[in-house]
Amino acid sequence: MAKQDTSTTASPQRKGLRLPPETGIFVILALIMAGMEVLTGNFLTIGNISTLLVNTITIGLLAVSETFVLLIGGIDLSVGAIQALSGVTAAVVINHTPLGWPGAILGGILAGALIGFINGSITHYINVPAFITTFATLGVAASIPLIVTQANPIPIFSNTFNALGQGYVLKIIPIGVLVMLVVAAAAHVVLSRTAFGVKVYAVGGNRHSAWLAGVNIARIEILCFTLSGTIAGLAGVILAARLASGYPTAGSGASLFDGIASAVVGGVSLFGGSGSVAGALLGAIVIGTLTEGMDVLDLNTYWQPLVIGIVILLAVMLDTWKTGLLRTLMRRLRRA
Repeated sequence: MAKQDTSTTASPQRKGLRLPPETGIFVILALIMAGMEVLTGNFLTIGNISTLLVNTITIGLLAVSETFVLLIGGIDLSVGAIQALSGVTAAVVINHTPLGWPGAILGGILAGALIGFINGSITHYINVPAFITTFATLGVAASIPLIVTQANPIPIFSNTFNALGQGYVLKIIPIGVLVMLVVAAAAHVVLSRTAFGVKVYAVGGNRHSAWLAGVNIARIEILCFTLSGTIAGLAGVILAARLASGYPTAGSGASLFDGIASAVVGGVSLFGGSGSVAGALLGAIVIGTLTEGMDVLDLNTYWQPLVIGIVILLAVMLDTWKTGLLRTLMRRLRRA
């Protein structure tokens, strides 16, 4: 009998040993970094890693913002344009109002939050697909800065404001990187440790079941889009501080797709209901590492979108395969 008791008490301990779901993307990141080090011989230097992290700030924040929307089965195409709108808003506030740099930061973030709130409201109450809604607001948010500035950058001369994108803590850690990590940590806590986070996953997993369970779908959907816009607005403010200017064309390149790609590569499902902020942030670092590595290798810039595109395609294919497999297993379990 004693032997039986020992075995039964030992088995739960073996079951408790689980690897985090982000282990896979972490291993991929480590392999990519090791490969870049072998190819270049000087990739893993302190200076290069610091540059990599600084260049990843915008992508990382956009990956976090997209995570909220992707988890409920939506998508936000406006986050790149929000960067331009929030950056120009911050520049206008700091140059033409007495609110100074605090007002500039707040104004830029609120501009992004407003676009996010509009996205969520239209998507839910008018029942317009998120792809169409955010594509339309992308055009609006991209045009307003061009109209206001006549396509001319607005310089920002506040050293305090610019330190947000250019300064360092203890001359080691870039302030922008620290902000990105704090935002990611806060988002992780919200999604994994609060009732709101449970409802977000519930809505993304099965909207109808979540509604039957009493979840306020409208509140969750609008909040997720608003949070997406808010974080994208913060990314635009940090980018403006880094450039010391409100650029009306900021975010018009591949930053939108890099943000979505980072989240998907990091394991956030395009179908909603699964994924994590930690995975999305690791995905952003993977995209940033590939981009930085190709720059160090002096690879023709025309090749870079091709490589990133293949990575995105493979990630989406894997996500689709996993989702289809899961649905097949669920159907078989129900029949059984």
